[in-house]
Parts: sequence; structure tokens; C-alpha cells
Amino acid sequence: MACGCSSSTSFDLFSVRNYTKGVVKKFDRARKHVCFKRSSHSPDAFLNNGVKASSPEVLDPKKDTRRTIQLPNLFQLVADDLHLLNKNLKSIVGAENPVLMSAAEQIFGAGGKRMRPAMVFLVARATAKMAGLRELTTNHRRLAEIIEMIHTASLIHDDVLDESDLRRGKETVHQLYGTRIAVLAGDFMFAQSSWYLANLENLEVIKLISQVIKDFASGEIQQASSLFDVDVELEDYLTKSYYKTASLIAASTKGAAIFSGVNSSISEEMFQYGKNLGLSFQVVDDILDFTQSAKQLGKPAGSDLAKGNLTAPVIFALEKEQKLRDIIESEFSEAGSLEEAIDIVKKCGGIRRAQELAKEKAALAIQNLQGLPSSPFREALEEMVQYNLDRIE
Repeated sequence: MACGCSSSTSFDLFSVRNYTKGVVKKFDRARKHVCFKRSSHSPDAFLNNGVKASSPEVLDPKKDTRRTIQLPNLFQLVADDLHLLNKNLKSIVGAENPVLMSAAEQIFGAGGKRMRPAMVFLVARATAKMAGLRELTTNHRRLAEIIEMIHTASLIHDDVLDESDLRRGKETVHQLYGTRIAVLAGDFMFAQSSWYLANLENLEVIKLISQVIKDFASGEIQQASSLFDVDVELEDYLTKSYYKTASLIAASTKGAAIFSGVNSSISEEMFQYGKNLGLSFQVVDDILDFTQSAKQLGKPAGSDLAKGNLTAPVIFALEKEQKLRDIIESEFSEAGSLEEAIDIVKKCGGIRRAQELAKEKAALAIQNLQGLPSSPFREALEEMVQYNLDRIE
């Protein structure tokens, strides 16, 4: 068996861009063997990323891009925007019900990276100059608030489904108030975000964000119906990852571009950027489930596998090792079988191939930014891609 230890290769931004040409060739070959829907927004159309193979390499090779990237530094450019968002989040939920307000306080007060609204602001500011805007619009800010509410609602429901007791170091809503209140709180937040969405009065954005809420449910159903399924295909995994993670990020970045008033080709590239970055993020998260300690993860290592959720590293390893298939089909009935399965995934190259997949998606995301003018905001969007890959160095 080939060694599948985590690669020590430095995933710097320069190598990601240089990798892109080979990625496009791989994806062109793959198109010949798999049938995909042609809609660029279809979760099945993962190979149709709107990437131009001839897009120029624009990074100055003399520039040092190997520095450690931290999210707070990336988001410093939009720190004032995020401060205003944090101020508005609790009040925007509404004060009609004390329990719902308390639940909102519990979630929003727990902090979090605010990555999705930050990306709304970064894309908004990266595209605003193209459309002659000097400042963000009210719709930009409301979109960021809606996106964070939708994300928070999904977390509340995820904690119920996963029976999680802690979220960001604090007790979860269902742990404090019970499952019934948690489900209703998540439903209320989805409904409230939909109401604010309708008031944006932009049909394209309304359709875009409404699809995300549908995608969340589709992703959960797909995951629940494929537990311990050793015949799951990589494309099934990517579709589920799109539904559960990338759909919201893609809608965030495209919605921001739409409200900047740029042309449809640029807003479509922003959609593709968010989709590819979201998929890369999910693959990296799934790699970390095998490579980080329980203390780092905040949960037992291999917990997704233990629940029967087969992610990219497992799917790749299953192609090489029959014993892994047998162990998973037994649902880890024997003592020590989970640990053995994790060891097989690492030794059979599952981690290495998942790293390659994350890097492919990252390379496509970089390509999607090529139509934006140079600016600190575009650079931050590029560095977001590198930040993600740095997590698996």
C-alpha cells in the first residue's frame, strides 16, 4: 500500500496558481466520462466552473506569500463593517419572544469567525469600484446580516441533529432550552431572514438565497440516507458538500457582487469563487477530522466516520482497501475497528488524495478572481484560499 501520510508540501498561493493549468486539464478529461447538468448553479455541475484555462498568472513571484495568514488579519479590512453587523445581529432577530431573544443571545454572543458576512463585505468592496460605488449600500449590509442569520439557524439545527452539547465553548441552544425550543428557534431565524430577504426587493438575490435554505435540507437528507454506504461516489460527496457548505458561501459572494451592480459575468465568477472555496473548505475540514487530535477538534477524531458519514479521505481509501469496506459495513461492531479504519485511511493514501482535491478546488477559486481589479480586498479573497490550505500543512 502506498503511504498516505499528510504531505509536507507548502500550499502557498503561488503554487496554487501554478497548479491551475493542470487542474483545468484534469477537469476537461473528467467531463468526457461523467454527465453533468449544464446549469452553472446546479450542484451537479462541479466540473463546469466557468474557468478560462488561458487566464493569466498575475502573482508577482518575488512577493513573499509564505507568511502565516490569520483570519483576524484578513478581516481587518472590513472590521468596521463587521462591528456594525455584530451590533445589529441581536436586534434584527426581533424582541417579540424572550426565549427566542435569549437563544439569539446565546448563539450570537458565543462569537464565531463571521467568515460568511466578512466575505460579503470583501466581495462588495472588491467589486464596488468596478461599478463606480464609493461606499457599500444598505442592501450589502442587510445581505451580510441575512447570511449570518441563515448560517446560525443551520448551526442550531445541526446541533440538534448531531446531539452536540457545546458550540464555540458554550452550551448549545437545545442543551439549554430543549430540542423543541431549539428547532423552533432555528425555524424562526430562517423565517426572519426570509422576511428581510423579501424586503430587499431583488428577485435574483431572493431566488439565490432561497435556494440555499432548500439546499441545507437536501444536504441533510442526502447525508442521512447514505450513512455507512461504502458505494458512495465522490460526486455524491461533492454534491452533499455543496448543499451543506458551499451553497451559502457561493450565494454570499454572488449576492454581494449583484448589489454592487457589476455585470453578470463578474457576479457569476463570484458565485464560482464561493462554490469552489466552500468545497475546498469542506474537504479540508474532513481531512482534519483524521489528522488533528480530539483536543484540537473539540470532538473525537474520526467522529464523522464513526457516525457513518463517509468523506473524501474515506472514499479515496475505499478504492484501494477491501478490508476498510468490510469494517465500515459492520458499522464498527468490533472493539478497535474504528481505530483500525482510521489507520487504513491514512496508510492507503486517502489523506493525500483528499489534499489534492482541496488544492484543485482552491486553484479554481483563485482563477475565478482574475476578473477583479487589483485591490487589498481582492488580495484578501485570494489569501482566504491560502488560509484554508494552510490548515492542512
